[in-house]
Amino acid sequence: MSYLIAKKNLVNVAGTPCGAYHSIMPAICRDCLTTYSAQEPRRCVDCGSPRMLAHPELFDLSVAHMDCDAFYASVEKRDNPELADKPVIIGGGRRGVVSTACYIARIRGIRSAMPMFKALKLCPDAVVVRGRMDVYADVSKQIRALMEELTPSIEPLSLDEAFLDMSGTHKLHGAPPAVMLARLVKRMREEIGITGSIGLSHNKFLAKVASDLDKPQGFSVIGKAETMTFLKDKPVGMIWGVGPSARATLEQAGIHTFTDLLRWEQKDLILRFGSIGERLWHLARGDDKRTVSAHRPIKSISNETTFNEDTAAVDLLDGHLWRLSEKVSARAKARELAGTVVTLKLKTAKFKTLSKRITLTDSTQIADRIYRHARQLFDQVSTQGPFRLIGVGLSDLGPSSVADSAGDLLDPDAPKRAAAERATDAIRARFGKDAIMKGRALR
Repeated sequence: MSYLIAKKNLVNVAGTPCGAYHSIMPAICRDCLTTYSAQEPRRCVDCGSPRMLAHPELFDLSVAHMDCDAFYASVEKRDNPELADKPVIIGGGRRGVVSTACYIARIRGIRSAMPMFKALKLCPDAVVVRGRMDVYADVSKQIRALMEELTPSIEPLSLDEAFLDMSGTHKLHGAPPAVMLARLVKRMREEIGITGSIGLSHNKFLAKVASDLDKPQGFSVIGKAETMTFLKDKPVGMIWGVGPSARATLEQAGIHTFTDLLRWEQKDLILRFGSIGERLWHLARGDDKRTVSAHRPIKSISNETTFNEDTAAVDLLDGHLWRLSEKVSARAKARELAGTVVTLKLKTAKFKTLSKRITLTDSTQIADRIYRHARQLFDQVSTQGPFRLIGVGLSDLGPSSVADSAGDLLDPDAPKRAAAERATDAIRARFGKDAIMKGRALR
């Protein structure tokens, strides 16, 4: 079958009418996966769907980024259909923080890491759900299994996102990578009940950028030929890893967009910003030589939050410690890893970074143990606030087969709490999120 189609009435990734290309190009229906050689389809001629995707390089690109849509909230809505049309927040009580929120809640201005009391002021009718990290980890494994049917080159970034390199898979599957990726998210929706968005491009940087362009349930493409045009006036905050602090530093140097970056010589960027300057120089040109690596050893698992406003509130910071510990625990469980070193990272209002770590007697992947040790470290430096950032990490990683098996003379109840956490996760997974709750969650 020919994969070519005139693209007059379709739209490309940047929102430009595709007729601007004045050429024929590949296209696919994202619902029934039919590929086309017909002229100017407004809807799929086979199933009537308007979800058509066309791009000049659609069947030539092979580096993808898959990102689930509001993953935690989506799992909760799947398991409790009564939540389907309601704003849902995943997090703790009024003293806690928002872990994530569904898109309905995000429209109201709710964001991850926002204090719960602020979130509920913005959206008083929101339904607050306690996170079920082991359930999310199990769903993540189901999604990973579907990915492994496509390619062995999978690089997970977290429970809900991963890079995939589909090079050389066309002959194996009898279809281009774009078709198989559309099939992946279709299967995720139909078999697991979770939606995801795909970014497809010629390198990892642009694939990740593309996956965020049309969420939820998006499929966006950035081709080689359009790379520089696409990036031209985009903000540098689009670069993965350039957070509020880094963005402020760049803006002080007059760098707001990729066009601003292009005005700098490579040596000047390196002189001003160090090693990140060289990376910025390449990314400004859409150049990313990193490969998708399925076998890159994971040295540590961490999660951190930067606050919009500096805070010294112990209750709020404690809520973040628990939320971050749960996320680190879930990622460790999803990868069947455990670690013996717990790390706490803090950044003060004066940008001083504090880092403390503790080595455990045996490895762990249990949220309760990670949290307790992180809180122990926090108590040693809590008076040095206010803080603008807090993070929790787990390192010195190894297989989880013997994790949390040894007793602790200083904490004889730790094995009981670990067993209780696993039992709690199993009960929630079987009978629902409200079947059993921890006292800490009630805060």
